[in-house]
Amino acid sequence: MLLVEKLRPIGPNFRVINASASGGTILELGINDAFNGVPLEQTSANLQSIIDQVKARNPNASIVIVGIQFPIAAPDSEYATAFVKMFGELAAKNHTALVPNLLEGVVGEPKLNLPDGIHPNAAGHKILVENVWRVLEPIAREVGSK
Repeated sequence: MLLVEKLRPIGPNFRVINASASGGTILELGINDAFNGVPLEQTSANLQSIIDQVKARNPNASIVIVGIQFPIAAPDSEYATAFVKMFGELAAKNHTALVPNLLEGVVGEPKLNLPDGIHPNAAGHKILVENVWRVLEPIAREVGSK
């Protein structure tokens, strides 16, 4: 709903669809893959497959890749480094926009997270939407003006 509120003034034809599954891997790929030990090559291939499917169905779609960094200390720093780079590499390869770190300003801030220390609370979500909006707004305005 926070994103809908940002898009509404730009144009009435924008729709935001929450197609996520708790703990699953849908479009915001990555962190659950990392927690479950999925090899980076597979996570990257899964995200590339989603990008390819979107492009095939709608070649004019504007794609924004939203990167995420580990919200807790990673036991394997080499994996963590490669994990973070994966989103930028996919954005460059596919000529898409990139939000480098969805959790910027939220990770590690107890007042912005649920008691588990990983998932953002309502106040944290307000920051997440701003992190995405910085990249999405110019794209939305361009699309809305057509």
